[in-house]
Amino acid sequence: MTETVAEILAAYRAGSAAPADIAARSFARLRARDDPAIFIALREEADVVAEARALARSDDKTLPLYGIPVAIKDNIDVKGLPTTAACPAFSYRPAKDAVSVARLREAGALILGKTNLDQFATGLVGLRTPYGIARNLFDEKLIPGGSSTGSAIAVAAGIVPLSLGTDTAGSGRVPAGFGNIVGLKPSRGLVSTAGVLPACRTLDCVSVFALTVDDAMTTLGVIAGSDGVSAVSRSSYAAGPMPDSVRLGVPLPGQRLFFGDKSSAAAYEAALTLLAGLGAAVIEIDIEPFYEAARLLYEGPWVAERYLTVKALIASSPESMHPVTRQILLAGAHGTAADAFTAFYQLDDLRRVRDQTFHAVDALVVPTAPTIYTIEQVLADPIQLNSRLGTYTNFVNLLDLCGLAVPASMRADGVPFGITLLAPAGQDAALAAIGRQFHYATGLPLGALKQKQPPLANTSAVAAAGEVAIAVVGAHLSGMPLNGELRSAGGRLLARGKTAPHYRLYALAGTTPPKPGLLRVKNGVGASIEVETWALSDAAFGRFVAAIPPPLSIGTLELSDGKLVKGFLVEAEAVAGARDISSFGGWRAFIAQEKAAV
Repeated sequence: MTETVAEILAAYRAGSAAPADIAARSFARLRARDDPAIFIALREEADVVAEARALARSDDKTLPLYGIPVAIKDNIDVKGLPTTAACPAFSYRPAKDAVSVARLREAGALILGKTNLDQFATGLVGLRTPYGIARNLFDEKLIPGGSSTGSAIAVAAGIVPLSLGTDTAGSGRVPAGFGNIVGLKPSRGLVSTAGVLPACRTLDCVSVFALTVDDAMTTLGVIAGSDGVSAVSRSSYAAGPMPDSVRLGVPLPGQRLFFGDKSSAAAYEAALTLLAGLGAAVIEIDIEPFYEAARLLYEGPWVAERYLTVKALIASSPESMHPVTRQILLAGAHGTAADAFTAFYQLDDLRRVRDQTFHAVDALVVPTAPTIYTIEQVLADPIQLNSRLGTYTNFVNLLDLCGLAVPASMRADGVPFGITLLAPAGQDAALAAIGRQFHYATGLPLGALKQKQPPLANTSAVAAAGEVAIAVVGAHLSGMPLNGELRSAGGRLLARGKTAPHYRLYALAGTTPPKPGLLRVKNGVGASIEVETWALSDAAFGRFVAAIPPPLSIGTLELSDGKLVKGFLVEAEAVAGARDISSFGGWRAFIAQEKAAV
């Protein structure tokens, strides 16, 4: 079967499928699903198929999303279709596509229609809509999750292989967790929100739903960039291999909130065990400051931002809004400037705690949602239960983190459970490197399709346009003390390998933290030394190199496969009297031996 973006593109290239076939399949699957609450507005099938055939005649199969059907959340503008935000009284017809949608089209994607959501993207449950409650694919009694409800279900059901949602407080992650799919919340500002109806303008992100992490990152490469940049495939968002000894922060045992759901608690423990088995170091941290930030989202001034979007509608036609949504947003009409500044100061303090936390760990791993509720339960208690679902999501955008929700397991009751990886802004590719490996290791099927995940594709070891590859040999290796400098600069791991046998490695004296020096020697008298090759943007590379202290410098290294890359070298006079550790084959093995000897 051809289900993922990568599989569909491969089928097109092989001539075993055509865009019109896949477009028609999307509509057939939607009819078979027989759930009118997934889409609010749908294009005519004949129009989409005709567009697919025209695309095939152009035969530009190099387009990154050539012939890929896509669904769009109905708070994102699509020219030719109304934008309702799940409120008919608010509906308008945009004159042009949102920037993200325009880039999808330029990349060859076929837009099917607009998907259902919690009204004005306010909610994590998927029930606050006049267009009907979409059915959870695994148990119809359960909520589907929101606010990007229809976008997540369309992917999980195989109607489309990818879709766009939005994420302000978890709307791009919670429904992914409930649908056994991937939900990517990019770094804030990475994807333009022009043409997206604001929920909280200062926090909103366009999010991506996909069946695999690689598909989500392919899509990010298409839609990322400032408003004035045309769509191109940015392979710099491709994920490299999972780093060795990546440090993953998890809440202290007493801070792990599941609200009595023992199945989810056990599933989270199993996910941590799997991550440890993949080589990750699981480190317990105090997550209470993150919970404090989460409380600010609906107790602080950001509700006023939501209120601004609907202020005129509430004044003129309050009955046209969903009653729960209206109740929440009306709270934004109150409060003072003093309250707002108090919250801003508090958030500044919490962001400093965030920075301290990410000095100790590379990423956080939390449950995507602590539990799941039935539709009946949420209708009986719509605000408190919704709030609980945001336990691990509400703080993310306030603290300027990127996030990647990935499936983790199927609970004994057949309900999906997912985890979310979180890191500071700019670390999207680093999260993807962990998430893709973890997702594949779970062995879970794709969404609700009962189809196996395809094998992981080989990751690219080539820097993209606008990047520089740099080889590191010592304290900047994964798991070493200075690796955080690469990560904070937006670096992504490209490959692990060795140098050509033309180098000697020395333990330099008097360096803090301890560092080695790599010296080029005559051919035949050197050794092959372990390296990692990372990619940095041109600007980040310049800043990184400028901060390197003597006697180290950046030169050109020859790798074992003959490739030449920039990398760390040492001045010859600095190794006089230094210990030659070349026989260890690399800095990591030397440090391990030193620790064992203590």
